[in-house]
Amino acid sequence: MSPENLVGRAGDSFPPAAATVSGIFAAHYGNQDVQSLQLAGPFWAKTTTIDANENQDFYVPTPMTYLVKRGENTASNRLTWQEKDGRLSWRDRNGKIPTGKFESGTWLSLKDWNNSCPQQVSGSSKDKPWKFVPHLHPRLELDQRRVAAGRAELASDESNQGSLFLENAVQLDADYCLVYLSNQKLPLGWYRFGGEGHMVEITCHCLQDHIRRDRLSPKSLGRAFATITPSVWGSNRLSQRYPEAWRDLVTHQDNAAAEVKESILTAKPIPFRYRLGNRKGDQGQDIHQPHQPKLLSRGRYAVPAGSVYVFKDPLDQPWHHWPAQWFPKEGPYMSRWGCGLALPLPSAIA
Repeated sequence: MSPENLVGRAGDSFPPAAATVSGIFAAHYGNQDVQSLQLAGPFWAKTTTIDANENQDFYVPTPMTYLVKRGENTASNRLTWQEKDGRLSWRDRNGKIPTGKFESGTWLSLKDWNNSCPQQVSGSSKDKPWKFVPHLHPRLELDQRRVAAGRAELASDESNQGSLFLENAVQLDADYCLVYLSNQKLPLGWYRFGGEGHMVEITCHCLQDHIRRDRLSPKSLGRAFATITPSVWGSNRLSQRYPEAWRDLVTHQDNAAAEVKESILTAKPIPFRYRLGNRKGDQGQDIHQPHQPKLLSRGRYAVPAGSVYVFKDPLDQPWHHWPAQWFPKEGPYMSRWGCGLALPLPSAIA
């Protein structure tokens, strides 16, 4: 019997979030040396386009203004923030609110970002360079590398867990790689990533000047922009759709309805979690015990990548100059993991 027939998959998440990858930096350099770390992603690319001396390129989440129909790899329509009959709303080029089912979680080549109607969008699962491969995995003894014996006669008895469990692996095509942007380097080599002895090969490449300067660090985001990473805004206890400093910039008066509308195109929030440092003592001090389990932080919610914002006035500050106070602070500020990394999207305005 195929493993796919044994149990359905739930909560599949790939590629790994930047917060997950930052653990490799912390393990290699130590907590003190990664206080200034900034890491953004996830993205992916064809290996040859990352190694190229020219025309360096990688894929980023598609702005939600681009509507990709199921089973197609082109943007069939594009939404703009426009006024019709005295009402402000997101509409297509014919002034209508589109209906139907469209792909979510699509990817767009960075070189096609400024194309108002990109012809190539990696949308459906067949276009993505990875697939989930569930397989039966032997459970190992705790003190030696041999398959654990016994049957799970009692579900509450941890000593009788059985010798097999189903693991959902991800198979990445050989010609492709995952991409993360970082202000620190890691030496070329293999690193432990995740449990069960999982390993990854990491190679660092310098971004070409025109990619870093013109595409990822524009002098101004203009009136419209889209995020390419999940964004955590708000306070330490409350997640919001945008920083409080933006409240007067993203709200517009709808004259016909006499209501205030927010010029945001987004989807339902996604979970955002990361691991903190060592356990805290009774007085709040760090207890440096490497063998003690670490605490998982309180869950947050993030605005998904691809969300589009339209402002009343241009936002002249590029992402890397945004105040840290715009982000929640739980240990480091959330900007450490690229939260809110955005690119100009002038095509979002009619």
